[in-house]
Amino acid sequence: MATPRLVLASASPRRLALLAQLGIEPDEVRPTALDETPRRQELPRDYAQRLAREKAGAAATPGSFVLAADTVVAVGRRILPKALSGVEVRACLALLSGRRHHAITAVVLVSPDGGTSERVVDTAVAFARLHPTQIEAYAASGEGIGKAGGYAIQGRAAGFVRELIGSHSGVVGLPLFEVAQLLRGRGYPVP
Repeated sequence: MATPRLVLASASPRRLALLAQLGIEPDEVRPTALDETPRRQELPRDYAQRLAREKAGAAATPGSFVLAADTVVAVGRRILPKALSGVEVRACLALLSGRRHHAITAVVLVSPDGGTSERVVDTAVAFARLHPTQIEAYAASGEGIGKAGGYAIQGRAAGFVRELIGSHSGVVGLPLFEVAQLLRGRGYPVP
């Protein structure tokens, strides 16, 4: 019997590259267009779970596995934006400087029979105190544009991380251990 297709409900090249680290190449990449505005009083974990579920639902394909994820960077109850400009990158980094924050990634897997499995991975990340020139140089690099919390841990921002407790790949956007467990648990062959 042939393995059912795997659909990745994401436009993120990082998620595609992370799956490749597991030896998995989705049969289809299907980005979803959702309103990602947090709801009033929505907590970061709930927000990440809601978006991952909505992405999985929007990409649902009968007879296929559908994998969706969403990553949120939060300081306490405050959800930081996916920075759309250098101004937002600077604001995020100024807030994260010298502080601990959380990168929360929710993952949803829908199996061909319609069954759903979910995991939420919460990683604590502590940044060193950043000098304004560091913040300015990072913002000028453009690397933080489009990234939750205004930074990419797999890039130059790795030099800001004083401590990380949890899943590095989860901060990048897809916690590999948990994804492999979800896929195996639903019968998808993980090399």
